[in-house]
Amino acid sequence: MKPGLQLRQSQTLSLTPQLQQAIRLLQLSQLELQTELRELAEANPLIELDGMDGPETGDGERAEAAADGDASPEGADEEYWDEHSPQVAEWTGGSRGFDDDDSSEQQDAAPEGLREHLLWQANLSGFSAREQAIATAIIDALDDDGYMREGLDPVLAALRTLEPPATPEEAEGLRLRVQHFDPTGVASLDLCDCLSVQLQQLDPATECRDLAREIVAGDLDLLARRDFGKLARKLNAPEDDVIGAATLIRALNPRPGSAFDPTPAEYVAPDAYAVKAGGRWRVSLSPDCQPRLAINQHYCSLIARAQRSDATWMRGQLQEARWLIKSLEARADTLFKVAQAIVRTQSAFLDFGPEAMKPLVMRELAEELGMHESTISRVTTRKYLHTPRGTFEFKHFFSSSVATEDGGSASATAIQAMIRKLVDEEDTRKPLSDQTLTAELNRRGIRVARRTVAKYREQMRIPSSGERLRAQ
Repeated sequence: MKPGLQLRQSQTLSLTPQLQQAIRLLQLSQLELQTELRELAEANPLIELDGMDGPETGDGERAEAAADGDASPEGADEEYWDEHSPQVAEWTGGSRGFDDDDSSEQQDAAPEGLREHLLWQANLSGFSAREQAIATAIIDALDDDGYMREGLDPVLAALRTLEPPATPEEAEGLRLRVQHFDPTGVASLDLCDCLSVQLQQLDPATECRDLAREIVAGDLDLLARRDFGKLARKLNAPEDDVIGAATLIRALNPRPGSAFDPTPAEYVAPDAYAVKAGGRWRVSLSPDCQPRLAINQHYCSLIARAQRSDATWMRGQLQEARWLIKSLEARADTLFKVAQAIVRTQSAFLDFGPEAMKPLVMRELAEELGMHESTISRVTTRKYLHTPRGTFEFKHFFSSSVATEDGGSASATAIQAMIRKLVDEEDTRKPLSDQTLTAELNRRGIRVARRTVAKYREQMRIPSSGERLRAQ
C-alpha cells in the first residue's frame, strides 16, 4: 500500500476560550463567582476588583485608550457602569429598596460543638488526671448523634499509652458518668441505652415512667409499630397507660448530640429581587451579582514602554481582562432576563401564594427568551430570587403541568399546596385518605390520579391518613 495525501472537508463545533469562560461564569453561584474573580485578579495584574487598594483604575474602554496613549475624561468608569448595568434599565433600587440593612448585621459567633460542650463539663466534674484522660477518650469516640456505636474497643485502643492501661471496667464506669452530662444520653451504646438513661433521670413520680422503662427495655419494636393493644396485653397494663408511656417516650431525645450540628449554617445570598411598585412586579439584580471590575491603568501605561516579550504578555493579560468584563456583563444580562421572565410568568404566585403557581418548564422559557435550554439550566442552578414570600432558588418556579377539566393546566407545585391546605384543614379525628384528597381535587376541576396524590403527599413528607390518626 502506497502512502498518499487526501483532502477532506468536515464541520466541527469548537468553543472559543471566551465562550468557555462565559459558560463557566454563568453556572457559578454568587459566592463561587466572588472566589473565582479574586483568583483571576491575583493571577492577572491588569484586573482590579472594586474596593481593592491599588493605582487609579478605569474600565475596559479607558484602559484601551490609555494603552494607545489617549486620555479619558474623569468619571467615565461610573458612567460606563451606570449605562451598561442591566438592573438600572428596570429599577435602580437594587437591594437597597428593602428596609433590611444586611451590612449592619453582626456575624454569628462560631457555634459550640458537642465535644467542646462535654469537655467543659468534664473539666468541672472533679475528675482525677487518669479519669480525665479516659473521659476525653470517650468523648472523642462519639459520633454526631452522641452515640458510641462501636462500643468501648476504640476507647481502650486510644488509651494504650496510659499507665497502667485502662481496664474495661474503668472505661464503662466513666462512660456511665458521661451519659449523665448535658445532653443526657450521650455516650450511649444504642437507642435503648440512650432512652433508658433519660427516663432514669426523670422524677420517679412522673406518670407512666416505670411502664415506659419496661417498654424501652424490650418492646421498642412494638412501640414503633404503634401496636398499643399488643403492648398492653404483653405488659398486663391498661391500654391508656401504654399510650401515656408511649407519649412520654416520644418526648425523649433519641439523638442527643444532634443539637450540636457540626455543619455550619449556609446563608443564601439572593441574586435578584422582586418587588411590587406601581402595581407591577419589577426585578432588580443584587449589586453583588455583577462585581465591578476595572483595568489597572498603571500597568496599561507600561505596555508601550515595555520590552517586546513583556509587552506581548501584558497585551494578552489586557485582552483576558476585557473578555472577563464582557463575560460578566453577559452573565448579568442573562440572569436579569431569566429573572424577569420568571417573575412575569409567576406573578400570580407572588400575589396569591403557592396555590396560584403556574406550570413552567425550561424549554418554554428558553423558547421565549431565544436561548438554549442548557443556558436556562445553568442560570437557574444555585441562583436565588428574593420575594416578599421568601427567598427561592430559580428552579423552585419550574414544575410540570397537570390537565384540568376546562382544558387548561395546573402546576404540580400548586397541587401540592392544595393538598397541604386540605390536610391542614382536615378534621383530625377523620384524616383525609388519598382517595378522598383525589376526589376533592377532581371536584375542583383538577384531573389527577390517586397514585399521583400519594406521590405528592410523600414528597411533602405528610404521613398517611392512618399514621396521622394514630399520631393524635
